[in-house]
Amino acid sequence: MSLVLSKILPLFVYPLGLTTILSIVALVSLWRRKGRPSKTSILSLIAAIAILFLSSSQHFSDLLVRSIEQQNIPQGELPVVEAIVVLGGGTKPMIPPRRWVEVAEAGDRILYGAKLFRDRKAPVLIVSGGRAEWLGEGGQAESLDMAEIAEAMGVPASAIVQDSTSLNTYENAVNVRQILQKNGWKRILLVTSAVHMPRALAIFQKLGIDSIAAPTDFISVNSTNDKGVGGMLVDLLPNAYALKNTTDAIKEYIGIFYYKLKGWA
Repeated sequence: MSLVLSKILPLFVYPLGLTTILSIVALVSLWRRKGRPSKTSILSLIAAIAILFLSSSQHFSDLLVRSIEQQNIPQGELPVVEAIVVLGGGTKPMIPPRRWVEVAEAGDRILYGAKLFRDRKAPVLIVSGGRAEWLGEGGQAESLDMAEIAEAMGVPASAIVQDSTSLNTYENAVNVRQILQKNGWKRILLVTSAVHMPRALAIFQKLGIDSIAAPTDFISVNSTNDKGVGGMLVDLLPNAYALKNTTDAIKEYIGIFYYKLKGWA
């Protein structure tokens, strides 16, 4: 139940959810006053429009995303460690009409993890992630999907260790710690999306795991092109992609606050 609540309750403070609630408040106020606008309805609509417009702005989205993504950028070469840990959240199960497992937007996680293995950064690749059926399409544990992708990229099955039961970042860390302790491994490269890295790294380190951040799946990058006035104006206009990125960043800030409240990070 706590897992369900932790996934559902934040929806009401994300930009789209908050905008919906404010719009409902405005409509109820208008209905109660038989269509005559009130201070409540006017302020609710103004707030809803402002939140939606700001959250959908590319400039605002980039600013918020970078405040998280740039916290753990490696300086120089990543060291050789005892294991590479890849967190789930980036694959889609093989369910018809799919003919094989597929990578989602965060699929860079397993791709980068497999590349680090091929770069000889560690002799072991640990893939961590189960699959909560009520959250999606069902299918096998995500660790199995990631293992299939890693093998397709040249990682031998004998070098892959799976955690197939974790359903959130805290469980990832707890289960991975058990794997590390069982095998006597100490130092790891932690691979996850850059926007997810601050929360994940804090949890792993809180559990005493010697973790080095290896972020991937960056949303916001340092552009080398001059957009000009036209491009800058376009970035001010609302767009769905910026809204999604803003929501992802807010999700991580809420997650960090919640995990610290629980004493997990």
